[in-house]
Amino acid sequence: MNLKDCIDFANENPVAWLATSDDNQAHVRAMAMWYADETGFYFQSATMKELVNQIIKNPKIEIAFFKPDEGTGTMLRVEGLAEIIDDIKVKEKCLEDRPFLKSLGLTADGDELFIFNISHGKAHFWRMETNLDPKEIIEF
Repeated sequence: MNLKDCIDFANENPVAWLATSDDNQAHVRAMAMWYADETGFYFQSATMKELVNQIIKNPKIEIAFFKPDEGTGTMLRVEGLAEIIDDIKVKEKCLEDRPFLKSLGLTADGDELFIFNISHGKAHFWRMETNLDPKEIIEF
């Protein structure tokens, strides 16, 4: 397995569980990933969400992508530091790709659209069949 396998899996299964921490308390929520490529795993949110302050205070996050199958399914876990992206061109592209965000009042030139990614970190796949094997860590 390599980074391309991780990118492909995440793009094919974009609903993920994102874990943050706030005052030593874990917080997990479902998120729809924007996209993944060789530069990272990209997400967007809005600054009024608690998630934003949690990432600002502690950028260490983990994301779990899951694909069900006949057995227990396959999971991809990705961990790293969230990098905040405050670039108007990236925001414009996000709004183009995700027009529903405009209906929420988010704009490229406003401060409410919050984009972040994990561009460096570690990932590994999990399946029941390999549950007790050592993790095959993919660093990117």
